[in-house]
Amino acid sequence: MGVLSHLEPQSVFNYFEEISRIPHGSGNTDQISDYLVGFARERNLFYIQDAVKNVIIVKEATPGYEEEPAIILQGHMDMVAVKKPDCDIDMEKDGLRLAVKDDYVYAEGTSLGGDDGIAVAFALALLDSDSLEHPRLEVIITVDEEVGMDGAREIDLSKLKGKRMLNIDTDEEGFFMTSCAGGARLDIMQPLSAMEQEGCAYEIVLTGLLGGHSGIEIHKGGGNANSLMGRVLWNLVRKSLIRIVDAAGGLADNAISREARAVVLIAPDKEDSFIKAIGEEDLCLKEELGKREPDFSLYVTKKTDKSYLCLTHESTVKCAALLHALPNGVQAMSAEIENLAETSLNNGQMSLMKNDTGEVNLHIRIAVRSSIDSAKWALISRVEAILSLTGGTLSISGDYQGWKYRADSPLRDKMTALYERMYGVKPRVEAIHAGLECGILCSKIADLDCVSFGPDMKDIHTTEEVLSISSTKRVWEFLIRLLAGKDTGELYGI
Repeated sequence: MGVLSHLEPQSVFNYFEEISRIPHGSGNTDQISDYLVGFARERNLFYIQDAVKNVIIVKEATPGYEEEPAIILQGHMDMVAVKKPDCDIDMEKDGLRLAVKDDYVYAEGTSLGGDDGIAVAFALALLDSDSLEHPRLEVIITVDEEVGMDGAREIDLSKLKGKRMLNIDTDEEGFFMTSCAGGARLDIMQPLSAMEQEGCAYEIVLTGLLGGHSGIEIHKGGGNANSLMGRVLWNLVRKSLIRIVDAAGGLADNAISREARAVVLIAPDKEDSFIKAIGEEDLCLKEELGKREPDFSLYVTKKTDKSYLCLTHESTVKCAALLHALPNGVQAMSAEIENLAETSLNNGQMSLMKNDTGEVNLHIRIAVRSSIDSAKWALISRVEAILSLTGGTLSISGDYQGWKYRADSPLRDKMTALYERMYGVKPRVEAIHAGLECGILCSKIADLDCVSFGPDMKDIHTTEEVLSISSTKRVWEFLIRLLAGKDTGELYGI
């Protein structure tokens, strides 16, 4: 008996638990991709597994639905795999430890992978059913969505017949998404110089931030640990108090950094001034972040006095200045849609990289998003301009298109009408700042009519991620009723 075996819809949660036993963080999807192929083979379903491990599975229409237009179901198989510092799970080798509390499924000590494991579970439950009615189903499960939508970019959809697509990658029930921002991933490499030096070392820890998805939650104005650490280090450098030994923060370019750490070397006669300065920084940041970040904390721990490979004074200045000067957060709000971020930048990961030859580089990984393509590239050029002053280099990858709003969408209209009939309220039809694969896939299928939806999830991409059980049941009931409806006669036979 599985942990979720008592939950409804049983078939959906059984498959969610099954795939949760398979490690499937971004860049580690071979095993789950092969599992999907095995699933298709066991049921004699047509499938394609391409070179990058994307999987397409096709199930023909049930009797009476042969003349209905095919429909595409789409999601991604990878998850943002993060864990708490004290968690002993190896997320590249081990499955998740699922648990249930009240109305929520969660994973002990790690992220849950509801984004987008629930799409995979919905699809497998549909493909496995002998009783549910539906037109031809064309299921697309892509790899590495979370690190640049690489799978969607590489996939060949020429064998598909569908012109309607249900993307199951939205984390709020009753919210039909019909457009999204485009974006790109930036990798900065800043060359630095280091030297051996003896002294008193302290570790600076900046922690307790809420974090979250850099597309969905960046407009809330929470703190980014990497940017805040840059500010702290810069203020310490300005007072000539430190040399930087090490620095690291963040887990993914598209996750708002919750924690950052730095090790710094201090002259013995400046120890008191350093402790005082850290206390002042802590008070200032707590006052500024206020109720948005109630658990924020900045503290230091003294380390063993010994010789450290630390950055030179010039490189310490350059490292701290770059971290502090880089833009972060929302750069512009939409003038057309209330409360929608238009353009943003997220300093998701940073670390000092040292090799055996003595070379040191500050590596920063950033997610840039905008619903306006020119604004996206203007922000990227701003980063380039800053690097022109520091001598750093910038590489751009994972560039993806935005998903343009479609004024005429029969699929959206039918979904909206069905939702209102089932639940007595109209769904919200909106745009989102987060990136979705819909923009890329729409460029591969002419005149594709697409809507994104899904059940309630909270704190995705974090160790507090949860999936609502009751919402999953309602969305499943909506999905199967939608698929069972025909385009002829009365709307969906309801």
